Amino acid sequence: MTEAIKSSLRDNAGARWFVLILVSVTMLIAYTFMEVLSPLQTLIQSTYGWSGTDWGIVTGAQGYLNVFAFMLIFAGIILDKMGIKFTSIGAGIVMILGAIIKYYAFAGDFEIGSTIIGIDKRVFISAAGFALFCVGAEGAGITVSRIIVKWFKGKEMALAMGTEMALARFGSFIALFGSPRIAKAFDIPTAVLVGAIALSIALILFIVYSVMDVKLDKEIDDEAEAEEPFKISDIKVIITSKGFWYIAILCLLFYSAVFPFYKFSSGLMVNKFGIDPSTAGDIPSILPFGTILLTPLFGYLYDRLGKGASMMILGAVLLVIVHTIFYIPALTATWVAIFAVVLLGIAFSLVPSAMWPSVPKIIPEKQLGSAYALIFYVQNIGLMLVPILLGVVLDKTNPGVNEKTEAAISMLREQGVAVGEITDKIQALRVSGEIPMFDYSSTWLIFVALTILAVVFGFLLKAEDKKKGYGLELPNIQK
Repeated sequence: MTEAIKSSLRDNAGARWFVLILVSVTMLIAYTFMEVLSPLQTLIQSTYGWSGTDWGIVTGAQGYLNVFAFMLIFAGIILDKMGIKFTSIGAGIVMILGAIIKYYAFAGDFEIGSTIIGIDKRVFISAAGFALFCVGAEGAGITVSRIIVKWFKGKEMALAMGTEMALARFGSFIALFGSPRIAKAFDIPTAVLVGAIALSIALILFIVYSVMDVKLDKEIDDEAEAEEPFKISDIKVIITSKGFWYIAILCLLFYSAVFPFYKFSSGLMVNKFGIDPSTAGDIPSILPFGTILLTPLFGYLYDRLGKGASMMILGAVLLVIVHTIFYIPALTATWVAIFAVVLLGIAFSLVPSAMWPSVPKIIPEKQLGSAYALIFYVQNIGLMLVPILLGVVLDKTNPGVNEKTEAAISMLREQGVAVGEITDKIQALRVSGEIPMFDYSSTWLIFVALTILAVVFGFLLKAEDKKKGYGLELPNIQK
């Protein structure tokens, strides 16, 4: 009788997949806002005169609070101590607050040349808003991972995680495809505002989920399954696991070679492949669209066939090939860019669909909140530093381009050219050779190095699995 009560919700396929849809749509909206500026790099640089370093400061803000203020670590502790309901709703509120600040950065009327601690005021406020938003977004991410484990462990866990990731990637597609069109039809602040408003829907969905979570908790009378209070000793169990560190570093390397690609891909498409700035996000938007289909498929295969460590290695190898293609200066045909992005979509589906369901095989369930938080923390170190490094290298390897661009922008403003037309004028000057195109080849070597290291750590993880018997190569579904 007790077992029947305990399993009434979680073992009901309709209930657990309804829960998955709720939390997946929240992450879809979060990822939409995460990438809302990504396809606008060229437009923002032309409109506001931002340098590559300015762009790197804003896009690297994902890790400022999560890494330096240890907010991700605190999020994991709060999740394990306060529970899923408290953490999910809190994360939703923080995301909205950060989005509002970021909107103000672009909608506010700031004096040209005004700075905060030596950083352009608009750049500083935009980075601050994005940093706060990412505290909520990453907190939501680890909470959703914990929710899926809670509802799907021993069942279709990799498929569920793959489905959640696929819907989240669709959010990236919406941003990459839709944001430049909104900005062109209205302006940059409106594109940010639309994303900020959508985050209120994410908060409502988290509240609806909390009702489901309350019902499940009432049906669980086994104390081993109840969420246990956080203990310092739980961290020790995690950080002393070699397998944990291999998967955490693989996560850092892999995501550092993918998410910063979103931030710099529109500039690459314009400057290397000759794509019009207004549609520069179209080719990169293929990436998340492809993962919508492939990530659940690879999760399904992992659930039933296993081979999780091998899937991660294969995905990392494909990533080496992709970034090598983007690096080679002679490859400038549009079809080459499309082919590379499609291949990147396959790699981006393989690794996460096997990585995240593998964590519960390495770390006990009661420490999963802190484990996911630590992995996200390590990941955020890369997501913070890599965009900054890319921006600095881009500027250093293209001396004089920013200065000529800023001079041209000032001249066009003095001539009374409308803000919305400046980008087209700047692009025309680049095509004519009056302003040099940015050369991204040296910048892309950073991506190539990251992917090679990812392959190395993939093999280390597989060797550790063989030694410790985590079961990463075994199916997830328990028969």
